[in-house]
Amino acid sequence: MQRLAILQMTSGIDPAANAATMVQAINAAEMGGATMLFTPEMSALIDRDRARAAPQIVSENDSLVLDAVRNAAARAGIWVALGSMAVLREDGRWANRSFVIDGGGAIAARYDKIHMFDVDLATGESWRESNAYAAGEEAVTVQTPLGKLGLTICYDLRFPALFEALGREACDIIAVPAAFTVPTGSAHWHVLQRARAIEATAYVVCAAQVGQHDDGRETYGHSMLIDPWGEVLLDMGGAAAGLAFAEIDPARTAAVRAQVPCLANKRPIG
Repeated sequence: MQRLAILQMTSGIDPAANAATMVQAINAAEMGGATMLFTPEMSALIDRDRARAAPQIVSENDSLVLDAVRNAAARAGIWVALGSMAVLREDGRWANRSFVIDGGGAIAARYDKIHMFDVDLATGESWRESNAYAAGEEAVTVQTPLGKLGLTICYDLRFPALFEALGREACDIIAVPAAFTVPTGSAHWHVLQRARAIEATAYVVCAAQVGQHDDGRETYGHSMLIDPWGEVLLDMGGAAAGLAFAEIDPARTAAVRAQVPCLANKRPIG
């Protein structure tokens, strides 16, 4: 069995405060015996006022938040899947980027969110992620102490082709860090996460934002761990931020794939 930790956050508009929350969680995860900590989408900064956020969105090399997380991971000796943070690319555009940081503080993998959330909701909320962010172009996997980890971010959840690609890579676990809105979360969060775990026959770890944020938005929470059979092993609820622990059994993935060999049986269509 492998022990992991999931951080459910209510990130705000102060990157230093968000970094402090993650550093504290890294220390607590290590004390709790976790091999790896997972954090949500936009862990470093949530601010829909893009003019106000812009000075806080910097390159990787200039990010004090990323430095703080890497240093804390190295001190604790555990891996961190930093769900995502906004970073400034060399071409001047922003990327919504996940980082996997190893137990020595080195960056083991990066993934830029592929699918942009551009929508007008019935609640009156309007989101145009593509106005500011450049989309990623490729699936990313990385070997970790928990096994092979596939990376996705939030809205990617709605695109099964990405999870199919990760399934073909025989990922043992897939990260889905998120900042789901409450209406879409209430309707679709649990069923989509369980479906993706079943389709990929892999564990799915969903570290999520929760509650009322400084910029006025409200997120759904319900950070979860789901096993390859689709069973929900952990659900942190939608009431509060916090840290939770869970365990995965590497043998479970092989057992489910033997029982339901959909990846092996898949045939091309068209």
